[in-house]
Amino acid sequence: VQLQASGGGLVQTGGSLTLSCAASGRTANLPIMGWFRQAPGKEREYVAAIDMRTGSTTYEDFVWNRAVIRRGVAENAMSLEINNLKPEDTAVYYCAASPSFAKDDFRTWGQGTLVTVSS
Repeated sequence: VQLQASGGGLVQTGGSLTLSCAASGRTANLPIMGWFRQAPGKEREYVAAIDMRTGSTTYEDFVWNRAVIRRGVAENAMSLEINNLKPEDTAVYYCAASPSFAKDDFRTWGQGTLVTVSS
């Protein structure tokens, strides 16, 4: 499975951004797609995920009520919209795929896309 992420950029505090990810290859065994992020000097952390079969979603607390992860129109595509962005949201965001929602099961990764939130 190959994952292609896009949509990062520079945004002002309070703004919104939508990240997109498209999967190709044998995706049947990796029905959960999600986003992680890694800020400078910090470990990579989970952000949100979606079951591409059912649309079920999970979110980390720090994006609760600020983010929406959804399936795209194209098959095996999904997006993450983050609203009310804060400087602490600045990070490289990675798309990932997994057989389950368990964080440790995300082992297939796309390239990162940088999100910078200016204060």
